[in-house]
Amino acid sequence: MTLLIALAVLPQMALASENNKTDTNTKSYFSKITSIFLFNKASAKEDVAKEEAKEPEQPEEVVKTEEEIENETILARWKEKQAKKWGNLPKEPFMVNASAYTASADECGNDKGITASGLKVKENRTIACPPEFPFGVKLDIEGMGTYVCEDRGGAIKGNKIDIYMLTKKEAFEFGRRNLMAQVVSE
Repeated sequence: MTLLIALAVLPQMALASENNKTDTNTKSYFSKITSIFLFNKASAKEDVAKEEAKEPEQPEEVVKTEEEIENETILARWKEKQAKKWGNLPKEPFMVNASAYTASADECGNDKGITASGLKVKENRTIACPPEFPFGVKLDIEGMGTYVCEDRGGAIKGNKIDIYMLTKKEAFEFGRRNLMAQVVSE
């Protein structure tokens, strides 16, 4: 803004000096503009110094539930056991043939909802993956969100995955879909 005002005054000053006129008003106006410009420049330097002096904001501490801590502990043990599998994960997006399952006794043999990894199934988190995928790997699944490989299944081979859903109705409505997925790096 100050620059625009200065640009508006300069042609007037040039015209005044061209005519060899001493215009007191123009000089006074230019003097005011100069002092405003210098004030704004000093003020900007002070603002920068204040910003630099501020202590960086600390990220909010994430409080985990006992269940989350226990789940992380269980998955950490699997990570050690399945270290080779982590190195063989796909780097690029890939197609999965997704279906859905529930924790009902007729699908899982019992209705306790305990996965092959030892974790309890959870909606919007648990998926059953092929044996090539280690427990704990996270997959971002097109249109679904991010899920964690926590379970296995007899028919889950190749590019097939099974997404845990709370009810059979949801699972049947989901059906079978080809979706893009990508490993989420930690």
